[in-house]
Amino acid sequence: MEPTRPLPCLLLLLCLPSCPGEGAQAGQDFKVQQPQDTVSVTAGQTLNLTCIVSERGPLGPVKWLKGWGSGNETVYEQTGSFPRVTRAVAESSTDFSIHLRDVQPEDAGTYYCVKFSKSLTGGDVVFRRGKGTEVSVHAKPTPPVVSGPGRRAGPGTSVSFTCTAGGFFPKDIGVKWFKDEALISAQPPQVTPGRTESSYDMSSTVTVTLQESDVRSRLACEVQHPTLTAPLRGGYQLSKALRVSPSVRVVAEPSSPVVLNKTVNFTCHVTGFYPGDVAVTWLENGTELKVESIPRPVETPRGLFELRSLVEVQATEEKAGAVFTCRVVHDGQDPISGTAVLRVAAPGGGTQSDQSQPGSLDVIYVVVGVVCTVLALLVAAILYLIRAKQSKGKSSPSARLHEPEKSSEAATQESDPNHLTYADLNFAKEQQTLRRMVEMSQQSEYACIQSSRPPASDDGNLTYADLDMVHLSKAPRRPAPRPEEPGSEYASVQIPRK
Repeated sequence: MEPTRPLPCLLLLLCLPSCPGEGAQAGQDFKVQQPQDTVSVTAGQTLNLTCIVSERGPLGPVKWLKGWGSGNETVYEQTGSFPRVTRAVAESSTDFSIHLRDVQPEDAGTYYCVKFSKSLTGGDVVFRRGKGTEVSVHAKPTPPVVSGPGRRAGPGTSVSFTCTAGGFFPKDIGVKWFKDEALISAQPPQVTPGRTESSYDMSSTVTVTLQESDVRSRLACEVQHPTLTAPLRGGYQLSKALRVSPSVRVVAEPSSPVVLNKTVNFTCHVTGFYPGDVAVTWLENGTELKVESIPRPVETPRGLFELRSLVEVQATEEKAGAVFTCRVVHDGQDPISGTAVLRVAAPGGGTQSDQSQPGSLDVIYVVVGVVCTVLALLVAAILYLIRAKQSKGKSSPSARLHEPEKSSEAATQESDPNHLTYADLNFAKEQQTLRRMVEMSQQSEYACIQSSRPPASDDGNLTYADLDMVHLSKAPRRPAPRPEEPGSEYASVQIPRK
């Protein structure tokens, strides 16, 4: 038994010189092959990463890391649980290729296949690593969303609409706007970095001038991207941003004036409004009336709404001239009102209502007042001119009457006393009694001129006035005028009968 003991020692001595050499040679020849420089994958698909290592190498695991340095992330290692990652060749000691399912934009980055070795303390240290594979994830944009203004606007108002989409890669994206399938112009979209490092977001704005017919119009935003086989669309009904105010009209049936104690129906016609939310209130002389029910609005073929509200009133004397108001509040806006006045026929055929054109009576009163004022001014002007002529000069009052010019034949008759056409009448200034000169003739007519006493301050000179008489109307003969009071002056003029 003794001679057989040295054999294990000999084998150990023969082995010791060769072991360190073989380990060093294996470490120098160990390689990590990562042939993929870049890989592009569409979000939601599976990412395939390839890694082949040498067969011989130091003890230690092979891992996949995303990123390098202190911020790296372990994507896969031989121990542990990684639900999204599987080995391409299970239990292989050289092929460490992996499959990463359901890739998302946040999975974009650079991936490294790394061989670790065991340190003297038992930990893992990097022994070899591959050159890295840069992964880009082509992400489709989210379905576009179109948003409108925060409050409604009326026809003719310019309103802005915004289309947004996000989470896409690469950056290039196109946007088109349509109104009822008709292309409309818009500003270029704004592209900004997204929530992740390798994704982008988009925002596009368009301005539309609303019309009443837009109740049934639709706005569409179309997004085009390299990852899409067909454009994505988002829509918006313009009726959400449109407000059409109603027209309000109140009609009385039967038409005014109505017979006393008859029933009158006041109908409020509320037409052409959108949206259909509306509140109707009846007022009598400003006081709200209790109405049993208000009918719901009815949609018209154009997409607008209309409504009719009825209130019955008895035409009593107390209600004659009452004002009935239909007040409409639409979409939270200021009230819109329509009014009508109850006109009640009086027993004699007149009207007891205050509606019978009060404005026209005021106009008549004004016209009459103006005419009276003008006439008064004319009379005052005439009196002023007469007094001015009477007070002119220092002579005693005198009157000269002239007839229009006659023919030569008529002129020869002027010398006849019975055909007098001219007379001068001079009155003494201080004469207190009435002088009367009356020449009675069967062919004469007379005219009377009376003047008041001149002021006492005038001197004894005579006043003279010419009165050109174009025509004196003839009248039946009458007795001479009676004497006037002492404070007046009087003159009679006889005009020969023609």
